[in-house]
Amino acid sequence: MFNALTAMPADPILGLLTQYRLDPNPNKVDLGVGVYKDEAGHTPILHCVKHAERHRFETEDTKVYIGPTGSAHFNDLMTKLAFGHDHPALLENRIRTISTPGGTGALRVAADFIKRCRTQATIWVSDPTWANHNGLFEAAGIQVKTYPYYDHDNKSLRFDDMKAALAQVSPTDVVLLHACCHNPSGMDLTPSQWDEVITITKNVGFTPLIDMAYQGFGEGVDEDAYGVRQMAANVDNMILCSSCSKNFGLYRERIGACSLVTKDPTTADVAFSVLLYVVRCLYSMPPAHGAAIVETILDSEKLTQEWLEELAQMRDRINGNRSMLVDKLKEKGVKRDFSFIAKQKGMFSFLGITPEQVTRLQQEYSIYMVDSSRISIAGIGDGNVDYLASAIAKILE
Repeated sequence: MFNALTAMPADPILGLLTQYRLDPNPNKVDLGVGVYKDEAGHTPILHCVKHAERHRFETEDTKVYIGPTGSAHFNDLMTKLAFGHDHPALLENRIRTISTPGGTGALRVAADFIKRCRTQATIWVSDPTWANHNGLFEAAGIQVKTYPYYDHDNKSLRFDDMKAALAQVSPTDVVLLHACCHNPSGMDLTPSQWDEVITITKNVGFTPLIDMAYQGFGEGVDEDAYGVRQMAANVDNMILCSSCSKNFGLYRERIGACSLVTKDPTTADVAFSVLLYVVRCLYSMPPAHGAAIVETILDSEKLTQEWLEELAQMRDRINGNRSMLVDKLKEKGVKRDFSFIAKQKGMFSFLGITPEQVTRLQQEYSIYMVDSSRISIAGIGDGNVDYLASAIAKILE
């Protein structure tokens, strides 16, 4: 059986990470992997997480399964974090949430759920989108199509083209939208643009699936959830996939959530039973440790405030890195306008250079990024921005 297999292509980002680790250049810069890093290039454990873990270790008294839904209290807290404490759909008992193995797990659960809702399902994703979106949905047997999103030439949103495409989507299809901090472009919808997309969604009748992997990394916890909350208040059916990897720094704990919004509580109960069946067939029970950490933080006014402060520090550092890179490129005499980087949100941005120039940055300067020139903004710091800007200036000459 195994002899019939052919090797799959390596993940380009993981391959970059290996090359970076083996590179002896002391000035090397990693702009590939999408994880938060501090000035020292380290991904720290948040202080609020440390406090919550100590509480967890002192109070945990069993390792028994927690059930397919995960912790009910965690699910309730995550629902309120995403939708707000007084959201109409929440007050009307139209939301059902489960905990999942990370945001990726939430997306795969959503994919299998969609497949059970409609055998010939089609999902529309932005062009471009997170590289793993396509594989996740295709693995569930869902056809993937794209709608226009990012204008590489003008470093802007193709909003008119996006609206025109969404207006032609079948009512039986699903459309994936990024809640905030669009991966990989960093180009987000404004509140007014969200309002227009929501109007199209209502008029056409397709089901929105919103991926919220970076709540709090753009402008703030509530601000970043604008599209989620407005969409849920205006449509009968919606899916939300959220992650605690970035905003709580719980990358390796693999904890996220999948929420369904329906038109009434009865429909919610039926949909929830199907969602739980999907979970049972995929991984049976979710992990507990990461959920317990988040639950402890959000259940404590003191730890929640500490989390919000640490989240703001991460967000401010990323936004500061964006402005710092733009200013440094100007200082190095670069004539090309890179001001768009400072206007975007979240972890990522496209530099807008060619694959050949990306290769030169790696070979000549040990600066690592994917061929599309997508960079992880968190990889920039006071210690390497001058070297990075100088290298970019050189390859643009």
